[in-house]
Amino acid sequence: MPPNTLKSKASQEFVPIKEIRNGVVILNDGSLRIVLMASSINFALKSADEQEAIILQYQNFLNSLDFTAQFFIESRGLNIEPYLDTLRARQQEITDELLMVQSREYIEFVKEFVSANQIVNKTFYVVVPYSPSMLEEKGGSFLNTLKNIFGKQKKEKTLSQENFEENKLQLQQRVETVIQGLSRAGVRSAPLNTEELIELFYGLYNPGEGEKAKIPELEQDKTLQ
Repeated sequence: MPPNTLKSKASQEFVPIKEIRNGVVILNDGSLRIVLMASSINFALKSADEQEAIILQYQNFLNSLDFTAQFFIESRGLNIEPYLDTLRARQQEITDELLMVQSREYIEFVKEFVSANQIVNKTFYVVVPYSPSMLEEKGGSFLNTLKNIFGKQKKEKTLSQENFEENKLQLQQRVETVIQGLSRAGVRSAPLNTEELIELFYGLYNPGEGEKAKIPELEQDKTLQ
C-alpha cells in the first residue's frame, strides 16, 4: 500500500468540543455544557442523623431534576514537589543546626510517605447539559429526531450570538437548579470559567501534563448564592 494512502486524522476530529465561549462548552452538534466544580463532604465524620439527612436531601435533589446531569470525579496523584521546594527554600534560612536536621528529616519523611501510600487528589465536577438541536427540530419527524441522536454522522452546527445567549439563559436556569439542590445536601458548587475549562480539558486530554496546570480550589466567595 502506498505510504500516502493512509492519512492520519487531526486530533481535533476526536474531540467533540467546537469552542468554549463565556464559560460555556459548545459541542460540535450545537449542544451546550456548563461544568460545575463541587466541594466534598467528610461523610464518615457525620453523625447518623446528619448522614441520613444528607442522603435524603441528595435523593430529593436527584428526583427533582427533569434533565440529565453528569457527575464526574477526577483522580490524580498528589504532586508534592512545589511544597517540598518551599520547604527546601526555608531550610536555607535556618541557622540552628538542630532545626536544620529536623527540617531535612521532615522533607525525607514526606517524600517517602507520599511515595509509599500513593496519595490521590480527587476533584468533583457536575456537567449540566442543554441540547437545543434536539428540542427545536424544524419540520422534523420523530424518525428524523432519532437519526440525529443515534446517527453515526452529525453535522456541525453554528450558533449565532443571539441564539447562544438565549440557549445559555436556559442552561443557566438548569445550573441554578443544580447549585441549589446540592447546597441543600451541604455541597458547595460553582461554574468554571473559560480559562479553568481550558485547563480542565487540557489536563484530561494530556494526562502527563496535568500537573503543570492546576485549577484553583473552590473558595467560599466563588459559590453562587
